[in-house]
Amino acid sequence: MPTILVTGACGGVGSWTVEQFAREGHDVVGVDLETPSGTRENVDFKAADLTDYGETRQLVEAAEPDAVVHLAAIPNPEDHAGSRVFETNVTSTYNVLDAAGAVDARIVQASSESLYGTVFSEDDWLPDALPIDEETPTEPEDPYGLSKVVGEDVAARVARRHGVGAVSLRSSWVTYPGETRTREAREGFDPETAALSGNGWSHIDVRDLVRAIEAAIDAEIDGHEPVLVAAAENFLGRDTAATIEAVHGDLPATCAVKGTESIFDCSKAARVLGWEPDRSWRDAEDASVAGPAFV
Repeated sequence: MPTILVTGACGGVGSWTVEQFAREGHDVVGVDLETPSGTRENVDFKAADLTDYGETRQLVEAAEPDAVVHLAAIPNPEDHAGSRVFETNVTSTYNVLDAAGAVDARIVQASSESLYGTVFSEDDWLPDALPIDEETPTEPEDPYGLSKVVGEDVAARVARRHGVGAVSLRSSWVTYPGETRTREAREGFDPETAALSGNGWSHIDVRDLVRAIEAAIDAEIDGHEPVLVAAAENFLGRDTAATIEAVHGDLPATCAVKGTESIFDCSKAARVLGWEPDRSWRDAEDASVAGPAFV
């Protein structure tokens, strides 16, 4: 079985990704700032500071992975100094991806819907057209979204220099089975008082995101491909366009979103990766699924 190195292995998405690969029998190298309290068969956990190039390069070369899944990042610009978010995310991405390319490993990295600029915008602005796709301009105002724009440029550079395939998954807000955040948001929603959601109340179930990561590793990719991944519908159960108009007071001049559809067009994921979302809040909120036991 291929060896897969996963950064951010103790985080939410990272731990579910490590668990899935280990369950399938892959040899997994799970990397984070600290090793977890538990262990997992088929997984070799490593502690590393990925902002240190020498440390990162040494770790990747020793692992000799067939694929590198880079999920480590500071995800929230509101809880940290902006300079720390940007520097940490960009430096670690450069180090991990450059080391991965040097050992001829396929690359999958976590990008984000935040690079479009709508999520952390202070002005609650809308894109020029809906749905949003991979051709929609990236116009972030915040350091997290900007770090993802730069991270995709890094992936493209590594793909060119080393001739490896690289996929940047622009995922929506990640939700987990059995949690209540979407239910609470839906039940407390009032269009008269609600703030505009920067992602149109879109989301992605972590299990679908892990499937997208697997599909990206397996896909025949030449160069770098940014790919949007999101659930098919919003988590409010309301008409998407009508809700945006009610909250924002307007819609983009071009709006082709129908019914409860997500504002993100994931048709490229179907074409390039053979991936489509299977899950939504409708079957996830009451799901009883044990998460990774090693964290």
